[in-house]
Parts: sequence; structure tokens; C-alpha cells
Amino acid sequence: MNAPLAELIFAAARRRPDAPAIRDGGDTVAYADLADAVRDTARALVGLGLGRGDRVAVFLEKRREAVVAMFAAAAAGAAFVPINPLLKPRQVAHILADCGARVLVTSPERLRALENVPAATESLRWVLRTDRVTATAGAAAGAAPPGPSILDWHDLPGAGEAVAAVHRVVETDMAAILYTSGSTGPAKGVVLSHRNLVAGAESVVSYLDNRPDDRLLCVLPFSFDYGLSQLTTAFAVGACAVLLNYLLPRDVIAAVAREGITGLACVPPLWIQLAELDWPEEARRHLRYLTNSGGALPRPTLAALRARLPETRVYLMYGLTEAFRSTYLPPDEVDRRPDSIGKAIPNAEVLVVREDGALCAPGEPGELVHRGPLVAKGYWNDPTRTAERFRPLPGAVADHGLAETAVWSGDTVRADEDGYLYFVGRRDEMIKSSGYRISPTEVEEVIYASGLVGEAVVIGLSHPVLGQAVVAVATPPATGALDEDALLAACRRDLPSFMTPRAVVARADLPRNANGKIDRRRLADELADLLLPETGAAR
Repeated sequence: MNAPLAELIFAAARRRPDAPAIRDGGDTVAYADLADAVRDTARALVGLGLGRGDRVAVFLEKRREAVVAMFAAAAAGAAFVPINPLLKPRQVAHILADCGARVLVTSPERLRALENVPAATESLRWVLRTDRVTATAGAAAGAAPPGPSILDWHDLPGAGEAVAAVHRVVETDMAAILYTSGSTGPAKGVVLSHRNLVAGAESVVSYLDNRPDDRLLCVLPFSFDYGLSQLTTAFAVGACAVLLNYLLPRDVIAAVAREGITGLACVPPLWIQLAELDWPEEARRHLRYLTNSGGALPRPTLAALRARLPETRVYLMYGLTEAFRSTYLPPDEVDRRPDSIGKAIPNAEVLVVREDGALCAPGEPGELVHRGPLVAKGYWNDPTRTAERFRPLPGAVADHGLAETAVWSGDTVRADEDGYLYFVGRRDEMIKSSGYRISPTEVEEVIYASGLVGEAVVIGLSHPVLGQAVVAVATPPATGALDEDALLAACRRDLPSFMTPRAVVARADLPRNANGKIDRRRLADELADLLLPETGAAR
């Protein structure tokens, strides 16, 4: 389908208007109603003055309004920016300011959390508050950062009132900005076009064999490309996306049973916990497939899942936000190649490349390079980092002098004689924990801001549940001893749980390399055997 993103919903509504599109709690929204809500909201946003390419930030848990806001922004000719609901005000303010959001869609509770943050961005003009607040609650219940006008979501014009014409949209226009952490600095925004998202959905649908009668459970945040993909793949075939904000892993299994879920996508830390729980017959009955991405699935966990779900097909996948999805391992190959990330997904090509740009031989480690219509447009407002990661395709013959751009992943892989890929390691210092990409520098900034350390460095250590655990190594401040408990408390206050160090290691000094920089790799080697808790808060 060579069409804008929202056409996935509109086309499904034309085919089966009464079919369930989303389940939100106990409520079902049919495709016809979802399509109407997206159209009306798109016109209402333009009626507010939203311009072509303007950014609409969505800071919500998984709920109907979040889905409508994202697809309406895209339908209006703007771009949606989903913000992970686990982020703290510090990170939210960075995203709002960096993308220059014109509209923020959020709840009164989340809006209140931003009260003490300085005006996030001068460009923010409207806050759409999804839940009404009582008059007696006053400004404290829904105050916004200084400047924006506050509107209630339910007061937006509806059918027959929202008459503003949306901006014309073509598939190469920007549709979304997804923020992801790198090895240095705060989160960066990956710019995705309508074509990226639609082509990604169609590719995933083709190898998962998604169907209109599928019911896909959405447990991952929409700010995560893997989580957003559950919506786009469902809508691409007219299936139902079931939204779940869970507290405990057993809540996921209960939802699978209650909702008749046929497809379930999770990251390794959650699969590790789910593999240890009982799956009743009603949960196993309809579950046709499960997928894993965001890190390698440990062999014992894979074996436990397959034992508990013998009739469920397992797809092991690899992806990066800059290309949405890159590889998958067919279920029929899992027994023979349980450590493989598979081959390229349909409508993509994945290469293994040496530093000089030459292709690697089988078994030779090299950088994974992805080409095709899923390659993102680049990083928002960051031409330097865009030029570093989005580069000409190696070995390609330029077409009329214009070389194709591919995304260089920064990840080292190798291919076997049959072309199946295996993940080797990460070329940068980014930490991958609980499926999230975490910038050590961003955590270090919070640690230094506490005033409780002399020097500090943050590293990722291997962890049986999280993939990697965030660990802070610090020297004491000049004024006294290192208070590890106080430092962890400061991190918990200003960082989401997945970024908070699980341990603080006190050192008199930090090792340095020949250039005088802190030697992170040496620290990681020295602390490789550090005993870390498998669950629970960091200590």
C-alpha cells in the first residue's frame, strides 16, 4: 500500500466497518468509529492552527486517546512524537524542547508532574488534556508549563464541526519522531516517514501471516518502535489491537486468556518472567505466535516458553529504531539456530560490512548495514549524527550520480554459510536494559547534578533478567565519603526505573586509557563478576 499511515485505519474501516479495531479496558472501538475519530481530530488540530510538519507530542499510557492522537496528527500532515510514560519530567522536557512540539496531549496527572519544570519549549501552544478536572481542583489538577493554552480533549470539535481541511500528505512526508538513546548525550529523535511505517507494517504482516481475526496484545510503550509496530501491523490487516497497561507479568497472561490473544510481542526481560509462570489452557488456546526483539532471548527462557506453549510459533527478531525492523528467524529454524537473529525481513536487505566498506566473508564479524524503504529519514535537527549513521550504501553503483543511503547500525554481527546472522556485540557504549537503549551520559548527568560524587561513569553489566544492568562507578566528593544510598535516591527521583542504576560501586579513582579518558571497557571487565540482584530495586 503506497499510502499515508492513517490510510491503514481508513481502508480497514471501508472493508469491515464494524470489526473491532482497539480494545481499551472493557471498551471496544470499531474501525468505523476509530476512523471517524481520527478524521475529526485531524481536522480539529488543523483548526487550532497546526501546520504541515508541526509536532504533536503524546505523553500518555496506552489508551484510546493516545492511538487517536498519533494517527490524527499523521493524517493532519503533522508528525506525532510518542513519549514513554515512564519518563520523568527532566526527560519529557528535553523531548518537548528538542522536537519543538506545538501540541502536547496528556492527562491531568502527567501534566501536573511538569509544573515544576521550566517552560519546556517556546513553541508549545496547546495542551490537550484527556480527562476533565473538577473546578474545585483548580490549576493544581491540570496546570501546564507557562505559555500553552489548555483544552479538554473531549471539547475538540466532533463530526460536522471539525471543518478545517487537513494538509495534503504523501508517503515520503514525516509521520513520526521516535526518541531513542545513544551512547552519548540525551535521547535523539529518529524521523520516520509514512512510507517507513507502512512498509514496515506490510513487511511484518507478511512473515507473521497476520489476519483480520488476529487479536494483538499491546504491552510495550508506543514510544518504542516495537510497541508502535503492534498497532500498525494490526491496522494493516484490520485486526484488533488490545491495549494493556500491566503491573505484574501475570497480568499479561491473564489478558492473553481473557482477550483471546493470538499474537504477543515482548522484550527479553519480560519473557524471562513470563517463562517462569504457569500458562492456563485458556491462555494457550488462541496464542498463535509470539515474537521477541530488543535483545537476545536466553536459551533457557526460549526452551521454557516452548515447553509451556508447544503450539505457539516463536519468531526471534532484531531491529533498530533507525530501520524499524531488520531481521527475523522463522520458527522452523529455531531448533537449528536458536542463537541466530535470522535473515532480512521482506522488502529489506541486510549486509555485513568491514570498516573499509567491503562485504565480510561468512563467519567474519562486521557492521550490520540495512537498506530499503524502512530506512528512516535521519535524526531530528542533528545533521552531524545523521551523517554518521545514515551513509551511502557500501559497494553500490550510484544511480545517475545519486548514491542510495543505508543505515549503519553500529552493531557487530556475523553471517554463517547459509546467510543467517548472529549478533556479536555493540560498537558503541550504549546500554541495552529491559529492551531500552540507555545513554550512559544521560545517567551520568543526573549523578553529577546530585553533587554527591567526585567522578562517575555508568556502564552496563551482563544481567540474567535485564540483559544488561545499569551500574554506576563513582569516586567520593572532595568534601567527604560517597553516600551510595543518597546517590541512588537522587537517581530514583530524576530517572525512570529502567535508567536507575541497580548498584553503585565506590572507587578511590577511575582507570583511564592512553588519552586520559575513563576506560569504560576496563571497568566493565573488572566488574563483570559483580553480584547484582535479579529483581527488585537497586541497592
